[in-house]
Amino acid sequence: MNILVCISHVPDTTSKINFTDNDSKFDANGVQFVINPNDEFGLTRAMWFKEKQGAKVTVVNVGGSETEPTLRKALAIGADAAIRVNTKATDGFKVAKQLAKVITDGSFDLVIAGRESIDYNGGMVPGMVAGLTNANFVNNCIALEVDGNTASATREIDGGKETISVGLPLIIGGQKGLVEESELRIPNMRGIMMARQKPLTVVEPDETNSKTASIKFEKPAPKGAVKLVPEDNLDELINLLHNEAKVI
Repeated sequence: MNILVCISHVPDTTSKINFTDNDSKFDANGVQFVINPNDEFGLTRAMWFKEKQGAKVTVVNVGGSETEPTLRKALAIGADAAIRVNTKATDGFKVAKQLAKVITDGSFDLVIAGRESIDYNGGMVPGMVAGLTNANFVNNCIALEVDGNTASATREIDGGKETISVGLPLIIGGQKGLVEESELRIPNMRGIMMARQKPLTVVEPDETNSKTASIKFEKPAPKGAVKLVPEDNLDELINLLHNEAKVI
């Protein structure tokens, strides 16, 4: 089985986020970047298929050279090869077009993407890739098994879960549940050393115009001041909740 795992290069959630050029551009200075969490769940599941079923695992990212450390981490975790499409990921459609070309050229049986990335949270790329490649698609996927040319996938739906049988080639939008957080892997020294020898191929992008553009970013409003009320002063607490917070 030939598996492609889509990897987004996203800011760590603990990073302090700032913007430049009148809040129109993201400031990457001093920001730590990581593998998108939903993609990391997918990569870990792909490693299970590699170890249990002998699958070949390739990771792919659409981005500039600054994303290569993230791809190298994926190789250190155990992926066999990496591909970087040499263009900035400006919007979901452009990313989907580049990934679709990689998938078509590589004849992949299973494509595992995160249901969304934690930077823009668009949640559109996996579905658009499936449409562009005419592949089966399961979103919000929380469990996946593959037997021959058929997969059994469980996805979250309103009010519950649904398990379906679907043929390969298949694209999934994965999330926590494909594996648990306790199963995520930290690269060890041997993996890091081996990653240096694994192929990281840079390919030029397909000519594609972006469909959207970010005009302006705005940070959430700062949290208001906190008032502390002594635990034995219930009258004051009730007064504040009633007259200031106006929640009772």
